[in-house]
Amino acid sequence: MIQKVKKFLKKILPEPIWNIQHFFYGWLGARKYGKPSEELLVVGITGTSGKSSTVALLRQLLESSGFVVGSLSTIDFSIAGENKLNDQKMTMLGRAQIQKYLREMVDKGCQIAIVETTSEGVLQHRHRFINYDIVLYTNLYPEHIEHHGSFENYKKAKLDIFRYIANGKRKAAKTLAFKHPHWKDIIPKIGIANGNSEHASDFLQFSFDEKGVFLRLDKEKEIQTIDFDLVVGADDISIAPEGIAFQVDGYEMKAHMYGEYNVMNILSAISIARALGVSYEKIQKSVQAFRGVPGRIELISQASDYGFQVIVDYAFEPIAIEALYKVVELMGPKRVIHVFGSTGGGRDIERRFTVGKFVAKHADICIITDEDPYDDDPQAIIDDVVSACQEGGKTLDKDLFSVLDRKMAITKAIHMAKAGDVVLITGKGSEQAMVVKGTLIPWDDRDIARGAIETYEQAE
Repeated sequence: MIQKVKKFLKKILPEPIWNIQHFFYGWLGARKYGKPSEELLVVGITGTSGKSSTVALLRQLLESSGFVVGSLSTIDFSIAGENKLNDQKMTMLGRAQIQKYLREMVDKGCQIAIVETTSEGVLQHRHRFINYDIVLYTNLYPEHIEHHGSFENYKKAKLDIFRYIANGKRKAAKTLAFKHPHWKDIIPKIGIANGNSEHASDFLQFSFDEKGVFLRLDKEKEIQTIDFDLVVGADDISIAPEGIAFQVDGYEMKAHMYGEYNVMNILSAISIARALGVSYEKIQKSVQAFRGVPGRIELISQASDYGFQVIVDYAFEPIAIEALYKVVELMGPKRVIHVFGSTGGGRDIERRFTVGKFVAKHADICIITDEDPYDDDPQAIIDDVVSACQEGGKTLDKDLFSVLDRKMAITKAIHMAKAGDVVLITGKGSEQAMVVKGTLIPWDDRDIARGAIETYEQAE
């Protein structure tokens, strides 16, 4: 009954009015849990892509440098070394749950909290009553436009995060467990941006005490770096099947990770670590120990027993899909079999066609399936993607298949694979749920893939 009332109110109330409830929950949670962000050094990560990876990599880097860290992201919730995958299908949790997690971090001895902070969260005031100290911007390109109304509105929501943090109350250094060699009295507000982004100067226009940039030196600078307190630049970048390598301030960084885009994710993490006083020697050792991020170019190792590879990845929009295919090219597959779909619930409808055409031209076999339909008709979404694949040159029931059941689609792809092939399963990564008609259905593409591999010989 309560859920029916909520759905009715959400339909009749303008969204800004409906979202006021989240402001209230933020305030209530901060009071109930004793304003926990005042006792932590809080880092916010925002941008279109790379947020979750940056959170995960930064946590690994800081933990290996001796800090006790907590983090909240699309991928997982981590407190003092105890991790659990995010099963809420939501990055910034509501109903005071963020404040509850922050209090648990304090109680378990965390010094630093890393919070993935989204534009949707800003619209719903979920960032309110969190006293951030550092904020980093990864990148910005058109995404979630249908919800925000325009790219400018989307960008404004991201900028509001930086404005909110720059204008926030400065904490007394003595109130935190985190200690910085140069922060004796007041914890500064620090803004860090991607120096290769055309929007960098907009994000750093606010009154931060310290400002920094990270960037690839082999790409065009979009901002002058001479006046910044912190500059982390990478050069001599090499991408090979065994991983990523680059130089930063004369230190060679090597990571056993796939994907050229991870250069920027690693630089993001390094820049924050440097702002916190971590030495390059420690950073170098930490980066070498990186082993990737759950659901981001995650190889399902059991497939190698049969001579093919299975990759589960979160990519769902054009830029991320294109970046994923650059990784696949390095692997030199005989064939690429790609399982994918598109999301419902008012998400960018155009991407169904953009992604569909791109994959059709680059994969050998396309298997289109359900993803997260929300309240939409999943078959209608699939039909849109199928039509785009046909425009891209694929033929239905020959090298293009429509399979509504996602488990069946994944199983079909893996059972079709031969030695030398790569099976891609994209759109959900390590997500732990699928949203159907407002219900969270437990799900994990990786577990489904492992199950399909177990029956591979029987299928042959």
